[in-house]
Amino acid sequence: MPSQINIFITGATGKYCIIIFFQCTIKLKMICLFSSGYIGGSVLDRLLKHPDASSFKITALVRSVEKGDKLKNLGVNIAIGTYDAEDLSFLTDAVSQADVVFSVANSDHPLAAQAILKGLKIKHEKSGKAPILIHTVTIIMDDSRGLTSEHITYSDLDVETLSSIPDTALHRNVDVPLIEADRAGYVNVYLVTPGTIFGSPSGQLVDLGIQNMHSIQIPYIIKPSIARKQGAYFSKGLNTWSAVSQEEVVDLYLILFDTIRSRPEAAGHGAEGYYFAENCEYSGIELARVISEALVEFGVGTSKEPSAFTQAELDTFFGPIWPLLATNSYAKGDRSRALGWNPKSTKKDFLENVRLETKAFLAESK
Repeated sequence: MPSQINIFITGATGKYCIIIFFQCTIKLKMICLFSSGYIGGSVLDRLLKHPDASSFKITALVRSVEKGDKLKNLGVNIAIGTYDAEDLSFLTDAVSQADVVFSVANSDHPLAAQAILKGLKIKHEKSGKAPILIHTVTIIMDDSRGLTSEHITYSDLDVETLSSIPDTALHRNVDVPLIEADRAGYVNVYLVTPGTIFGSPSGQLVDLGIQNMHSIQIPYIIKPSIARKQGAYFSKGLNTWSAVSQEEVVDLYLILFDTIRSRPEAAGHGAEGYYFAENCEYSGIELARVISEALVEFGVGTSKEPSAFTQAELDTFFGPIWPLLATNSYAKGDRSRALGWNPKSTKKDFLENVRLETKAFLAESK
């Protein structure tokens, strides 16, 4: 690495999440588009506080001048733009100056991924060295629709199994080209792959009011549950996910970043570059029960026991996207732990956070 490291980060700010689900004639296809400062904001905060921060020149992609001005006060350079722009050449230009890119915004935007890879290729041609791309992705889920908890447990060390995941799976339209670019040699790609993330972030971006405070998945269940005054699950509620705290996911990003700089041979990349983040598991019905209990505790709920969403409720609250929220996803972060990542969060921590999230959204609804 050069004495000064140019870092570009996407997803440091933002507060929206869009999920699109559709059925094609041959197989189920699910696309999740999200841009949230929930993780990226904390990664940026930690980079600014890093012991080597004086050697970092950090540029962040932001959507507005207002947020950009606030980040400038922290010593962060700004690139204003959006993945929704018709012309993404601004993204290519910004990335072409970077030694390291943290892509923590939209994990399923092929045009943005192409623009980033184009910029990294330019950087490689100029420097003769492969720049670093640390990208966020989730690929290991099924179509159980809440009916079963049976699903393969994936290890991030099982390269053969991960490589055999069909190209039609969620996010593969982005991570396959990234892996191919790594194989071509002009970029080293590392794929951070978290399960459900929970917890409340803190730091400078939170203090400035430009970081998302809520997780991506859990609010999709809490908000309809508030409306129906009872926690709810899909079908039988048997679907199960791995989970990890927000702080520990950020730990993994920074441990990976530091390992790449100090011991690059210890950090696999490309097809050997998945890093799973997980440390407990929860089922749909467990999630719904905690929400039900919290609603009763806070004077709104009708029963501490949850119930299944009715078809009418599925149509009203979710439309055709509900199967995406009723999947199984089991992971083992063996490669992540080999780097020294040591998460401590438990299911108890997760469930308590769901309780607090329910309280927060209930206050907002009033």
